[in-house]
Amino acid sequence: MVGIPGMEDAHVWISIPICCMYIVAVAGNTFLLFLILTERSLHEPMYLFLSMLALADVLLSTVTTPKMLAIFWFQAGGISFGSCVTQMFFLHFIFVAESAILLAMAFDRYVAICYPLRYTTILTPSVIGKMGIAAVTRSFFICFPLIFLVYRLNYCGKNVIRHSYCEHMGIARLACDSIKVNIYYGVIVALFSTCLDVVLIIISYALILCAVFRIPSRDARLKALGTCGSHVCVILLFYTPAFFSFLAHRFGGHSIPLHIHILLANLYVVLPPTLNPIIYGVKTKQIQEKVMQVFSLSKAFC
Repeated sequence: MVGIPGMEDAHVWISIPICCMYIVAVAGNTFLLFLILTERSLHEPMYLFLSMLALADVLLSTVTTPKMLAIFWFQAGGISFGSCVTQMFFLHFIFVAESAILLAMAFDRYVAICYPLRYTTILTPSVIGKMGIAAVTRSFFICFPLIFLVYRLNYCGKNVIRHSYCEHMGIARLACDSIKVNIYYGVIVALFSTCLDVVLIIISYALILCAVFRIPSRDARLKALGTCGSHVCVILLFYTPAFFSFLAHRFGGHSIPLHIHILLANLYVVLPPTLNPIIYGVKTKQIQEKVMQVFSLSKAFC
């Protein structure tokens, strides 16, 4: 792997913000996980889904960023084919799982606002656990065929991936065979997993808005919408760069330089995981209070 083609001289400088974001992402999401798991008052559906998101963010950034930094710092771009396919699988697996988690969080907000009296009876810990298992299972069955799709191809000596990490089409383009099946499967996966999740999220929020605008009190309407603010920010942060990259690859042609594609792809695996815990920390009062309690206790011990 060559890192960011055409920007090799700037690799060290680019690595500094990426390394800082990775540290913040791992520390912030790990702390959020610790907070939710140890504080009984946060054992509510919204926070349990948030803990799943935090875990997915840690894994997404960790699958890609250490190798990316090794390329930037030590020009250590060499990787075995098996390791490259493993990284590809986990990258796509975590991405699809995180998309499903965001859909589950949209359903959580829908139930909380449209059926507030039945919220805890609908979203029981058992139901939340089954939704988490369903997200992981769906992601596995969608992404597992990618391994066979790249292993079935014949490779004729090309071994340079013009990227900072291994992804499905990057590996497939090294082959001498036709990769039409890989392309079609990639589009089908995008349509019936990520795009379907986005459509269902939009439907959930359309129903939420209908319910909110039926509330007579203006303050109650604002309060109801305020509970969705963090989730909407995270959704935009997750899907916007993904769809930009998808559309640019297929319709952008050569109008967008390759190094811009790769730079955005690198930021994509560290920027959302970095900002997600900050967004929820700033916008969620309960998390703010628990953070203040933890810091006040640590000061008392010091």
